[in-house]
Amino acid sequence: MKQLKPSLKFLIATIALVFCTVLYSAAAHNTLTAKEKKLGWKLLFDGKKIEGWRSYKSNTFPKEGWVIKNETLHKPAGIRPGDIMTVDTYENFEFAWEWKLAPKGNNGVKYFIIPERKATVGHEYQMIDDTTVKDAFSSNASFYLVVEPSKDKPNKPMGEWNRSRIVVKGNHVEHWLNGAKVVEYECGSPEVMNQIPKTKFNKYPGFGEKVRGHILLTDHIDPSWYRNIKIREIR
Repeated sequence: MKQLKPSLKFLIATIALVFCTVLYSAAAHNTLTAKEKKLGWKLLFDGKKIEGWRSYKSNTFPKEGWVIKNETLHKPAGIRPGDIMTVDTYENFEFAWEWKLAPKGNNGVKYFIIPERKATVGHEYQMIDDTTVKDAFSSNASFYLVVEPSKDKPNKPMGEWNRSRIVVKGNHVEHWLNGAKVVEYECGSPEVMNQIPKTKFNKYPGFGEKVRGHILLTDHIDPSWYRNIKIREIR
């Protein structure tokens, strides 16, 4: 049998490695590595079933509107099932997720959601197509209406997957986008509390201060997709 040339062997091996990497990456969504488990990470969505979430308005999950599609948690366009939030509450944590919006899309992840406010009002990690916004306070990855994100944040075009993280440790909060820290603030600080009166949150006493609360995915009219949703409590 004729032997393959070394260069051809290398090419075939490279193609095989890339192919295996792609297959592994596709299979690795909504899972935790051994290292992540050791660090205390927990999945909040495994791509097959929805557990650990409930409707904001009831103790059960919406019967329609939030669906599992291609191992993603998907909220279709035009359907209004209502916001969903974690069953558990969190005080110090690292919350990570991947998300995708359609062009011109708008959505957000809220945290510090508490029943005392009687509304889905919390600090919000804004998720939006920046081509639609005029104010940095409402731009992608901002603390919505309160803290602007970095001007050089690594936005990806809508329709592509973005990676986000919220880190809360004591009063210190960080927003991360695609591997870069883009927002950093202190709950209850003058920077935050002086901005609150300029926003729609001014009617909620104590807004901007640290509380223990739920994490919420908003029901916006635009379609949205989520995957690799996980959390790690910080002790």
